Amino acid sequence: MPLAVLIALSLHALAAVFWVGTTFTLARTGGIGGERLFRPQMGAATLAVLTGSYVWHLLHEGSFGPSEQVLAVGVVAALIAAGVQGALAGPASRRLRAGHDEAAARSRLALAQRVAAVLLAVTLVCMVIARDV
Repeated sequence: MPLAVLIALSLHALAAVFWVGTTFTLARTGGIGGERLFRPQMGAATLAVLTGSYVWHLLHEGSFGPSEQVLAVGVVAALIAAGVQGALAGPASRRLRAGHDEAAARSRLALAQRVAAVLLAVTLVCMVIARDV
């Protein structure tokens, strides 16, 4: 396997593990500490999407068979998860850092993480099964 693919896959996996791991943890803990992790999560999400796009370009360009279709479902779920986190957790994190309306902001942050966790679970399952469909 070419070095570029190995590096891109490694960066993709590392970023995705951080993104998914923090999302699952924050979903389970009701978003406690989410205001401190919002920026690193979004950075990891961005890196995961960019490196995943590059890996797709290197390994899947020109075909859209069953494996690519399953991966595409995972891509859409991941993009929606990032959007949910950005739209809901971002403003809630800013409110929490500013000390405003903590109960409502914490609730919104927890909701964002729980929705994103489900979507990222779909993404993870799609990545695992794509090779075997």
